[in-house]
Amino acid sequence: MVPFFVLVKCELGKAYEVASAIADAEIASEIYSISGQYDLMIKIYVEQSADIGRFVEERIHSFDGIRDTYTFITHRAF
Repeated sequence: MVPFFVLVKCELGKAYEVASAIADAEIASEIYSISGQYDLMIKIYVEQSADIGRFVEERIHSFDGIRDTYTFITHRAF
């Protein structure tokens, strides 16, 4: 399995609603509320052969209340 992270910027007042919907969908390993430019940080695991861009587009962008995302693809854990 390959981990990657998605930072999510939500519509004003929608961060907890978005986080709850993503948690209910059971696609994320971990979901954090964060401060700064983005509202949530999501850790997701996919199969090695998965298309991460397509996964984010189809499985993350589909939630109401999301304004923007920024994806970090990981290369190695230490």
